Amino acid sequence: MPTLLIWILLIIFIAAIVVIFSVSSVIYVVKQQTVVIIERFGKYKTTSQSGFHVKLPWGIDRIAARVQLRLMQSDMTVETKTKDNVFVTMNVATQFRVSEENVTDAYYKLMRPEEQIRSYIEDALRSSVPKLTLDELFEKKDEIALEVQHQVAEEMSTYGYIIVKTLITKVEPDAEVKQSMNEINAAQRKRVAAQELANADKIKIVTAAEAEAEKDRLHGVGIAEQRKAIVDGLAESIKEMKDAGVEISEEQIMSILLTNQYLDSLNTFATNGNSTIFLPASPNGIEDIRTQLLSAFQAKNK
Repeated sequence: MPTLLIWILLIIFIAAIVVIFSVSSVIYVVKQQTVVIIERFGKYKTTSQSGFHVKLPWGIDRIAARVQLRLMQSDMTVETKTKDNVFVTMNVATQFRVSEENVTDAYYKLMRPEEQIRSYIEDALRSSVPKLTLDELFEKKDEIALEVQHQVAEEMSTYGYIIVKTLITKVEPDAEVKQSMNEINAAQRKRVAAQELANADKIKIVTAAEAEAEKDRLHGVGIAEQRKAIVDGLAESIKEMKDAGVEISEEQIMSILLTNQYLDSLNTFATNGNSTIFLPASPNGIEDIRTQLLSAFQAKNK
């Protein structure tokens, strides 16, 4: 009896193991954003979407692959040459995913998809970049990336892959070329700075000259107004003298004006920092100067 019980328990244990193994080989779960390719006797059978699924056990049906539908990214470095014979290194990031409608093509047609996408992008870049100079490459890198994306996307669509975006994240020229470009930019900036400084100095000089000219003009206006006031005062005094019956000739009036002008000149000469003034030594020096000035004026008007 105990022996029979042992055999019954052994059979139950073996049956349980068989059931568990059978269930584990029949039931499978597919995660979100993932599809499972099922093969039957080595031939494609179906594609299972996310969720709970059942397949035939004992190797009749098997899971050939679990294919990710999420967006993937491949980073690569491409070295090529520009139109002006400058070697550049470009960092390229390619974002791609498997097309849900062409999962079987993506799995069965390509063995190493990332490497093949990389080869297509390298070929496209080495065809586009040599048409541009280094400056044009920096200016049009987004346009080149878009052109490469369209070209590679067209090729990869036949294999069930969608190229979502291609980005040129960095363009690095040869070290010597980069140093030369920095030196050129530095020289250009120094030249611009020198021009700006020269323009500033020019503005200072012009402004100072204009200020000096305005000062001289105002000084001349002041002198003219001063002389006009003197003449008006003399004229008023002469008119009063005539009204009082005092006769005065034009020569006497001119003598008064010339003497006053001479004294003004002496005053200006002294106020400008000159400490020495040469005058006639005789007592009648002022009269001699007046006579000389009047004679010169009369001789000029003859």
